[in-house]
Order: sequence, then C-alpha cells, then structure tokens
Amino acid sequence: MSRQIMPLPRAGQPESDAAALDARLRDDIRLLGRILGDTVRDQEGEAVFDLVERIRQTSIRFHRDDDKPARRELEAILDGMSTDETVLVVRAFSYFSHLANIAEDQNNIRQMRSQTLVDGVQHEGRLAYTLARAHLAGFGGAELRDFFNNALVSPVLTAHPTEVRRKSAIDREMEVAALLDRRERMQLTPEEFEVSEEQLRRAVLTLWHTNLLRRTKLTVLDEVANGLSFYDYTFLREVPRLHCVLEDRLQDGDGGVSHEMASFLRIGSWIGGDRDGNPFVTADVMRGTLRMQASRILRYYLDELHELGRELSLAADLTNVSAELRTLAERSADTSPHRRGEPYRLAVSGIYARLSATALKLQADTLRPRYGNSPPYESAAEFSADLDVLHRSLTENNSEVIARGRLRHLRRAADCFGFHLACLDLRQNSTVHERTIAELLGAAAPGTDYLALDEEARIVVLLRELRSARPLTSPFITYSEETRGELAVFHAAAEAHEMFGPAAIPQCIVSMSEGVSDLLEVALLLKEADLIDPTGHSAINIVPLFETIEDLQACAGIMDRLLSLPQYRALVDSRGGLQEVMLGYSDSNKDGGFVTSGWELYKAEIGLVEVFERHHVRLRLFHGRGGSVGRGGGPSYDAILAQPGGAVNGQIRITEQGEIISSKYSNAEVGRSNLEILAAATLEASLLQPRQSAPSLEY
Repeated sequence: MSRQIMPLPRAGQPESDAAALDARLRDDIRLLGRILGDTVRDQEGEAVFDLVERIRQTSIRFHRDDDKPARRELEAILDGMSTDETVLVVRAFSYFSHLANIAEDQNNIRQMRSQTLVDGVQHEGRLAYTLARAHLAGFGGAELRDFFNNALVSPVLTAHPTEVRRKSAIDREMEVAALLDRRERMQLTPEEFEVSEEQLRRAVLTLWHTNLLRRTKLTVLDEVANGLSFYDYTFLREVPRLHCVLEDRLQDGDGGVSHEMASFLRIGSWIGGDRDGNPFVTADVMRGTLRMQASRILRYYLDELHELGRELSLAADLTNVSAELRTLAERSADTSPHRRGEPYRLAVSGIYARLSATALKLQADTLRPRYGNSPPYESAAEFSADLDVLHRSLTENNSEVIARGRLRHLRRAADCFGFHLACLDLRQNSTVHERTIAELLGAAAPGTDYLALDEEARIVVLLRELRSARPLTSPFITYSEETRGELAVFHAAAEAHEMFGPAAIPQCIVSMSEGVSDLLEVALLLKEADLIDPTGHSAINIVPLFETIEDLQACAGIMDRLLSLPQYRALVDSRGGLQEVMLGYSDSNKDGGFVTSGWELYKAEIGLVEVFERHHVRLRLFHGRGGSVGRGGGPSYDAILAQPGGAVNGQIRITEQGEIISSKYSNAEVGRSNLEILAAATLEASLLQPRQSAPSLEY
C-alpha cells in the first residue's frame, strides 16, 4: 500500500523571526534568573548571592574563552567552600537549570505557534505535513480514515528508579510556565505585568523552599499517583483533542459529510503491573492501581458532565429533541422544577446519577457525592451510548455546533479511556514463570522434575496441560509464597476484566523470553485463571520480550516455531490474528553496545516481518526504548521512520521511561506535540515509506 512521493518543502523561518525568538528566550531566562537571584539574596543573604554570582561569571569566562586563569580561580572558589555553601550553590544552579529549561520549553512552543501561523508552510513531525504528503501520494480521506480505524499508537508509561523528581516541584515549575505563557499571549497592562512578576516571584520562592528530590522511598501506589498526574497535565484533554483535530482534517473535501473515526491513540502503563524485579507489585497493589485509575477517569467524567449540564440549557419549547433523548430525560430522577422543560439537562442529570453509581460499584473515589439511586452502568460502552443519544439529538436538530463542543470531547474521552483510564500491562521474568510451573507440575504429579527437562520435552508437557480440561492447581495444596503470589496476580487480572472490561489488562509481557516454552508457560498460567478458555480463546495477548543480543538473533526462529504450533496459533487467532512482540533496547545496549544493539534490532525486525508474513499473522512491535541514547532513546519521530519496511504497519507501542515522562508530558502543548509526532510518524512509516526487499539474514 506504500506509495512513494517527493517530500514537501521543509519549513523555513525568516532569519529576523528566528533572531526575535532567540531574543525573547534570552529575555525570559534573564527574567527568571533575576527573580531567582533576588530570591537567593533575600533568603540566604548577600554573601551567598555574591558567591553564586562569582562562580557564574567565572564559569562563563572559562567556557567562553578557555581562560586558564579563570579555571584556576574557579577551582580555588569551589575548593574553598564549606559544606553548607556547597549545598546552597548546588541548589541555586539546579533551580536555575530547571527555570532555564522552562524558558526553553516555552520558546519551543512559541516557535511551533509561529511556524503554524506561516501560511502554506509544512513541518515534519506534524500531522498536517504527513497528511499533505499522503494526499499527494493519492490517499483520500476515506483511505486515511480506514487506516486510523485499524491503527494503534500507544505510548506506555513506565516507572523508573532514576525518576526522583517530586510532583510538588513539577507543579511549581508548571505554574512558572503558565505565567510565562500568559505574559506571551495576552496584552497585559503595566499593572498586570507587575502582578504577573509578583506571581512569578511567589512561585520561584515556593520552589526554592521545596525539595527537588524525594527523601523517602516511594511505594508502588505513590508511583501510580505520580503517573496519574500526567493525565491531569496532558492526556485527559489532549488525547481527545488530537483525535478531533485529525477527524476534522480527514473530512476536508468530503462535501461536509461527517465521518467519525475510531480512537487509535491509547495510553498504556506498566506502573502497578510490572513485577519484573519488583516484589512490591502484588495482586492487591494491582487492584489498588486499577481503582486509582478508575477514580481518576470517573472523576473527570463527572466533572465534565457537571459542566455539560450547565451548558445544555436548551428548552423543549424552543428546540426539537429526538425521541430517544426524550426517553433518556424521562428516566432521570431529577425532580427540580427549574429543569422540567430542559430535556438535555435532565438527560445529563440521569447520566451523572448512573455514573456516580458506577463509581460506587467500582470502589472508585471520585471526590463527588452520589446523586440519586440510579443503576450503575454495566460497561463504558453503555455510558458512551447515552452520550451518543445527546449527540444525535443535537445534530439531527440543527445544533451540531453545540455537539462539537464539550460533548464531543467527552464522547471521545469515554472511547479512549473507558472506565479503566490506562491499559495496564502485566510483566514478569520468564524464570519466575518457569519456577511457578515447575512447582505446580511437581505438586500435581509428584516426581515430575520440569526444570530438568530440555526445551522440546517442556513444550510437550506444556501443550499436554493446555489441552487438559482439569485445573493444574488445587485448593488442598499449600504452594510457596512466590507461586501463590503469581497465581493471585493472574486471578486479579481476571477480576479486572470482569469489573473494568478486557481493555484494563490487555497484555502479559514475558521478560527474558529465550524459547517457545517461556510463552507456553504463561499460557498455562492464564488458563488456570480462566483467561484462556477450553476452546482456545485468550482474553490477553501473550507478548515475548527479547532483550539480549543473543535473544534478538534467535527471536525470528522462536516466533516461527511458536506460530507453527496449532494450539498457540489458535490463541493468536482468537486475538484477531495479531501477535505483539517486544524488543528491548536498554538491555541490548548494555549487552552489545549502541551500534551492535541498533544493528541487531534492525535485523531482528526484518526477520520477524518475514516470519509473520509467511504465517499470515499481523505483527505489532512494542519498542522498549529508554530515555537516554545509551539506553535506546532518542527522537521518537526519527526512530519510528527508521524501522524497516513492514515493521510498523499501523500498529506500534513505545515505552515512555519514567525518567523523561515529565519532560514530554507535564506541559500540555509539549505533550500534544509529542503525541502528534507519534501519530504522524506511524502514518508516514506505514503508508509513505518505500518497502524494500530485505537482505537474507541468518539466525
């Protein structure tokens, strides 16, 4: 389906505009630096301020001119500082670095906005640029909608020990960013400028007295709470917004006909489900994680419904309403005489009541009182169906512009986030599964030594057990703590599917996958939790993670053998004929170095594409990229476009490591840009990259 075309002209910027943007960046840095300097002087004294200034000015001389006297002077100053002075100096420069980063982020936003305002200029990494290229290649709106209707783009948030910044500090930095943004976009009076600067001083002073780093160890649920903050910052607003913008762009040229597009952007998470090397992630912690996620999204829905009820004041005697809307309004328990003639408000009130009952059913804390005694929704789809009634009534009665407001974004959010908010992955090391299966088999058939079997013998045993109708576990046997914990997690996953729907936990990732048996062991554990039924239907994707250089070299052969097994192939077919494979960038970098890792990853992908095409199975690659280049990180746009032909094909998942999540998603505009980059790169790599024949590779 790939069609090769010439690239559009790259965006350029007049030299004068670029210079003006640079000047504004320097002005912002000077402003924040001056405020920080005043804060240091006021809080720590003139002597400390002078010391910081001497170090700053001497460092500038040293780096600008490679000044040897400046170097000796700087060494003398640093060697002569007391411990207390050193701490204060380190804090001052750390805070200045953070403030300068905020100014740079705002300048990047300023630059993006400036470029957007230039008529006719397209930019790589923007959806407008990629869609324009697609249209030039001959893809129409219907074809592109079809592509996105079958696409999946999923950034997956992971916890990481190197992420030690506190939410309190991030919140204050966001306050500084918001104040700079307001000064940029609004025409402030002199008095308002003074108020703005005082607000900046207040934020910087609070930041100065706030610890940047944590002094206590986080629990897993603390990490979950930190991860949820990025939904407030970015995801809850920007994920629906991106879908709506793209939907509108794909309708251009369709004669005003409205076409709704399927949601393709899904946020994933490992926080609270990743057990590999983390014994604190238990079944109870996973349940707590899912409750926290549900609490956050249901609170958002209730808040939006509250505002929607305020907006939809349309009176029945002034506008027509559909029969299904009238029925929805009549079911409302709202008896206020003030809303008797306002069917939309009555309908929203009824939806609100059912959603608050749903929160109670799911044990979610929405911070809002329950309203009425309405029955809970059985699923997020049922909630969406009621919102659709509002939408249809408005559009059918000449009020589409109202339907395109808050209601449209709420409908899209309900489709993207459901009642689970984020798709939580299970992950565990293959050796743990191996030990668990060995204990279960040994208890079920005393004398069985599973660990002593070779790979082929293990495959025979596992396939036999997968065919068996009897359970492998027994309530009359006391298993080890590790085995009890593993079984509890899988049973908790089954409970989650019942409560929140199958999208709550869609994947089970097997770290350090080295053979076919590693995947069959997980299949057997899923069967014990009724997540694989006797007919061979699986409720969860089984995902191998190939991490070392040796495993990357073997992965195509392993998947070839696995897909050749009828029992495993039945599981894949039950999941829509799609198999996900995860590739580890960080560990392969550690194992073979940056260059070797990149080459082996590339070869592995080519081999996987060939194997999956031969088996007529769709491949979805999950890229376990780290934050730094040394851990497989780097620009996401370039990384996606660098994939070999056929490796993306509209489906991609990428880890967003805890250490860089805040830099990508704590600012809404920066976050929206990063999400757009993922979507644009996936489209371009799938439809516009030429498919080249792969070199023959040996494994």
